[in-house]
Amino acid sequence: MTERPLTVLLVDDHAMVRSGFAMVLSVEDDIEVVGEAADGLEAIERARATRPDVVLMDVQMPRMDGIEATRHLVADDLGHVVIVTTFDRDDYLFDALQAGASGFLLKNAGPEQLLDAVRAAGRGHALLAPEVTRRVIGKMAGGAAAPDAVPEAPDRAEPRELALLTAREREVLVLLGRGLSNGEIAGTLVLGEATVKTHVSNVLAKLHLRGRVQAVIYAYEAGLILPTEE
Repeated sequence: MTERPLTVLLVDDHAMVRSGFAMVLSVEDDIEVVGEAADGLEAIERARATRPDVVLMDVQMPRMDGIEATRHLVADDLGHVVIVTTFDRDDYLFDALQAGASGFLLKNAGPEQLLDAVRAAGRGHALLAPEVTRRVIGKMAGGAAAPDAVPEAPDRAEPRELALLTAREREVLVLLGRGLSNGEIAGTLVLGEATVKTHVSNVLAKLHLRGRVQAVIYAYEAGLILPTEE
């Protein structure tokens, strides 16, 4: 039995951007573009009508921006939202992630990255490259974040729920916070990928996190990843 294709809603106030994304996505057998919207309000209406698996969401739009639209879509379980952004312009990217976005993609990403992001989000995962993670944490900290920052902030009280994690799960959370994939975590900790996947699931469940992007934010806020100047 053939699996149904992932359905995608494109949200951007520039028709040319939507057309470009649609052109890339529509030629794939496992992906179907089911609608387009030019702002956040229209995105909510179209999402309610089409119930997409994935919403590619711009941030700066008229009437309702992508952050507020993401908050509504996530609250109503109307699809996994991937923010499509340019870092230099979108200073409020972190707010979008806090609103429940599953991940984000740079507007200058190539076709393969776009396809990977849609497929990952459609499966309930997030495509989060380490270099992108560092830039997000850098913006959160108001500076640049070091990928090899040492865990534990001496002057910050740890959240109580961290005590629910095993030592191995804590290690996995730190590596998630640095943006590593399951394969990279497996290589670092010398574990099988299936074992890592189980640890990741346990971490997300115990800390009540929606996905890997929220794990990055949590690791930073908990002091497990420390921003430093380059």
